Amino acid sequence: MSPRAADRVLLVGMMGTGKTTVGRALATMLGWRYLDNDEQLRIVAGTDTRTVQERDGEAALRRAESAALTVALTVPGPVVASVAAGVVLDPLDRSRLRAGGFVVWLRARVVTLATRVAGTDRPWLGADPAAALQQLYRGRAELYVGVADLVVDVDELPADLVATRIAAALPSRRGAGS
Repeated sequence: MSPRAADRVLLVGMMGTGKTTVGRALATMLGWRYLDNDEQLRIVAGTDTRTVQERDGEAALRRAESAALTVALTVPGPVVASVAAGVVLDPLDRSRLRAGGFVVWLRARVVTLATRVAGTDRPWLGADPAAALQQLYRGRAELYVGVADLVVDVDELPADLVATRIAAALPSRRGAGS
């Protein structure tokens, strides 16, 4: 882990794990800046995720996600940043994640993910979102665990409790108050 890790928390995980909600709660708790992946992607790509994917294809989306990750890794800290779910597919981005901060995998069961994304605007999940999520999860779980400094199972936990667990595990906070 890099020396910057103590002032940079990177939240990874599948869509529906609560990266944005947890990220905002954690940033508020720590008094740090929060960077939302979707907002950063919109800035670097000039449009939203869905438009990039539909107009330019998945490869262009992955490039935009990587560019958004670069922002999260290079802005002055301290910062909490959510990271695009697919960033872990690229070996270079996995390496950058591991070196760039304290990485937290927000892990959830597929049934939880499917429930949370139901009714949202994610047409790439097709007619059977649970099956699509299961396939994505199978391809990514080992990648997430490979970059994570901490894994938090979020299925039954409210965002503020997830944020509390992350804050307690941060290297600079270990032993605080003891």
